Amino acid sequence: MKMALKDGQVLIKEADNNQFLIIKSWSKMRWDKGQQMLYGPADAELLNKLAGLVRLPAPIEQHRRQLNRIAQAVDAERMREDPKPLYKYPVKIPLYKHQTRGANMALMVFGLIDPPEPKPEGSAENG
Repeated sequence: MKMALKDGQVLIKEADNNQFLIIKSWSKMRWDKGQQMLYGPADAELLNKLAGLVRLPAPIEQHRRQLNRIAQAVDAERMREDPKPLYKYPVKIPLYKHQTRGANMALMVFGLIDPPEPKPEGSAENG
């Protein structure tokens, strides 16, 4: 199986019959008859499923890990009891906690800031 990442899409050629049937059953990729390849969005869900099926090429595996890292950071931010702004937001009054959480999560999801490194177990923030 040949795999590439282009313009936010995963492209797959030369998948064997079993791989093709499994991938099609996920309903995440479409078949391009003219190009004889499958294509679909390079999102975390699809890349994680593909990683369970085959070994991903290094650039695609790196992209998958980055997406998973962002998802974990967003989940941690969502559950944070007392969120701290990750950026000096251009507002005059202090943001409510839910607004700070939402703004922090948006910055991470849209790639405007790198997610903070996870705190080690037993740190003061984790309790």
